[in-house]
Amino acid sequence: MEDEDDCPELVPIDAQPGAPTEQIPVTIITGYLGAGKTTLLNYILTEQHDKRIAVILNEFGEGSALEKSLAVSYAGELYEEWLELRNGCLCCSVKDNGLKAIENLMQKKGKFDYILLETTGLADPGAVASMFWVDAELGSDIYLDGIVTVIDAKYGLQHLREEKADGLVNEAERQIALADLTIINKTDLVREEELAQVRDAVRSINGVAKILETQRSRVDLSAVLDLHSFDSKDGANLAEKLNVVKPSRPHLDKSILTVTFEVAGSLSEDALNVFIQDLLWEKTLRNKEGQPMTVIRLKGMVSLAAKAHQVMLQGVHELYELNETPQLWDEQPRISRLVFIGRNLDKEILQQQFISTVQQKHK
Repeated sequence: MEDEDDCPELVPIDAQPGAPTEQIPVTIITGYLGAGKTTLLNYILTEQHDKRIAVILNEFGEGSALEKSLAVSYAGELYEEWLELRNGCLCCSVKDNGLKAIENLMQKKGKFDYILLETTGLADPGAVASMFWVDAELGSDIYLDGIVTVIDAKYGLQHLREEKADGLVNEAERQIALADLTIINKTDLVREEELAQVRDAVRSINGVAKILETQRSRVDLSAVLDLHSFDSKDGANLAEKLNVVKPSRPHLDKSILTVTFEVAGSLSEDALNVFIQDLLWEKTLRNKEGQPMTVIRLKGMVSLAAKAHQVMLQGVHELYELNETPQLWDEQPRISRLVFIGRNLDKEILQQQFISTVQQKHK
């Protein structure tokens, strides 16, 4: 009997000879139940393109076993096998098994162009994203390209308004907060004023993510792939985005919102780490009502003392990292811009704490 972590053999595909081994991007596709995630993946897999894409569909099967459909599309042909992980789902109790399955898939079948991973409708995509960040062995083969959230134009606001017991985060809000790209789907089922309400709600939660609007999940593949949302290749794009992000007001009481500010001058890297760790790990920062500020997603371009290059800051839940980008400061004014997406955020307190903790005069 095969080890249950083992990945079944897929239909053989002739490898491209002489192709160098490169890291393969993983895109997480998330969204509320019925929003159109699987339709999007099926569309991507059946659309004519010359990309080899491995897709993992997270679906709960009958009984205790979880069945996942693993499909590989190449030149418009669709191959399918079933991969069974017996102890739960990828984003929960079997995350190690799930990572191992992807690792085995790549070892056995060589190079894919892309891996798309669909999370279940109620899953926290941040937990899945974190796995790819912290798994160093897998990280040598793959990298996290971005998080795509599909939103139902007709029922999206209803999902966002659902009250959760005991102050729990609304799953639909969290999925939008974590997104690098949001796809408002089924736009043909609503009037323009309803669509505008959904659009405004999405922007109020996440002021950084790009918004696409679609019918039947039909999108331009180039808009979904190669987002580079977590690596230095996105440095110029992120810097441009941060220039136009506006702070938002919560669309509902106690909801998730976007806070942004900028600070002139260079920062002490050690002090910046202290500020971020107090905010993300210790959760010592509180708003005027005394509630702890909870950051779900953190982005920024910062100027660190003694570094000639702009530095990208990325955070998901408690994980964060600082990466130098190819962009030099040169003659540009050194200004650090940060965006925080989360609950109970207070811009004034965040900015005061940030300045008092990390700023030093640029020499």
